[in-house]
Amino acid sequence: MDLQNNIATPGVTKELLDKYNIRLSKRLGQNFLVDRNIIDIIVAAGDIGQNDNVIEIGPGFGSLTQAILERLGEGRLFAIEKDDRLVKVLLDLFKDKQLEIINKDVMDIDWTNFLKENNLLNKTIKLIANLPYYITTPIIMGLLEAKVPIDRYVFMVQKEVAERMAADPGGKEYGSLSIAVQYFSSPEIVHIVPSNVFIPRPAVDSAVIKLERNIEPPVLLENEDFFFQIVRAIFQQRRKNIKNGLSKAANIDLDKDLVLNCLDEMGLDKRIRGEKLSIQQIGQLSNLLYLNG
Repeated sequence: MDLQNNIATPGVTKELLDKYNIRLSKRLGQNFLVDRNIIDIIVAAGDIGQNDNVIEIGPGFGSLTQAILERLGEGRLFAIEKDDRLVKVLLDLFKDKQLEIINKDVMDIDWTNFLKENNLLNKTIKLIANLPYYITTPIIMGLLEAKVPIDRYVFMVQKEVAERMAADPGGKEYGSLSIAVQYFSSPEIVHIVPSNVFIPRPAVDSAVIKLERNIEPPVLLENEDFFFQIVRAIFQQRRKNIKNGLSKAANIDLDKDLVLNCLDEMGLDKRIRGEKLSIQQIGQLSNLLYLNG
């Protein structure tokens, strides 16, 4: 394994891998960040204060963990790691009373109970994660949809996924994920990260994205579940105009005349594609369809 000279400490080294007899797992999507400059960018994006409480998903060999601990005063760090082998490494590397290592699959965590059990309600919480690409969207949407009071999220994700989350209406990246993320939070791409700062090196570039939790959503809805049904209907057939996309959607039964009347009330061309509409416009259309359906 070709290790770089600017490896963060602690972090992945050949000696550490040999000591614990670890072979990195493609099945678990293990690509470990080893560049201290990128680690500093992630921590800065989290704007971690001394009294903040931080949740880290996938600490791996502790490079980011160490940088977070350096920022904390009275706050605590909860590191969630699924791999038993890496938990042993972390326990050996860190004896910090502010750090609690949780050996659990993040997909199995009930976030509301987690905050209650760890006395984190009504406290400032930041969440930072270098996520395996294959479970990026389920983790992010699980957190946002649970509406847990986490103030800020900082994720390392595949560059394409970050662009979709932060996309504006009209572009090819704009879709259901854009709407969902922007309904619950305000996303900002902080930094594009080349593949050569990971071990092993992934096939694509990554991005650091910051999500600031929306205290109030960008659009007031009559029914949130109905709104997301409309969003799915629009983007399941994104090449169709909105009249056909909604009236012929597989996931929701909408009368064609109802769709046309609501579009007329909003002053929208029935031939416009749904991907051209802002979250506010989709919200307004959803409300009209819901109230008149």
